[in-house]
Amino acid sequence: MRSLRRTSVPDVAVGPGERVLAWCRTDDDRVLVGTRDALYVAGGDADARTRIPWERVEAADWDSETDVLRVSLVGSWGEQRVEHALGLVEPGRLLELVRERVTASVVLQRHVALSGRRGVRVIGRRAPRGDASIEWFYEYDEGVDPDDPAVRTAASEALAEARADVGST
Repeated sequence: MRSLRRTSVPDVAVGPGERVLAWCRTDDDRVLVGTRDALYVAGGDADARTRIPWERVEAADWDSETDVLRVSLVGSWGEQRVEHALGLVEPGRLLELVRERVTASVVLQRHVALSGRRGVRVIGRRAPRGDASIEWFYEYDEGVDPDDPAVRTAASEALAEARADVGST
């Protein structure tokens, strides 16, 4: 019987002060590396890599039937969101790290109803290491028009209240 062993940590350049906490290969022979601060997607060329800070990840969804991790980035209203679909080979601890780090980046998330159950969500995120400022985002429910003056006013008031609650100006 042959034993499957993972090789040592791949040689992927990460940011200063970061160290690899978990990693795996993709089905197209790229490497995914997770650190305290970011997820890295590295290609065949040692210099070809994408750094995705955890606070920029809107959602990370794992499909266990297809072994695909979908990582959607925070975007701007009306613009197509960047999404990475990554087929993983033996993800090991990487999936656990992704969930932990993305969750750690959320400082506050509050839904404000505007019309029935529809409304706007105010989200405050920062790097999990905690030394960066909080970045604020709006997420609008389907059918809510962010250009509507009443929606803009409600969203601005919700943001001001959220900032006050966490002591952010």
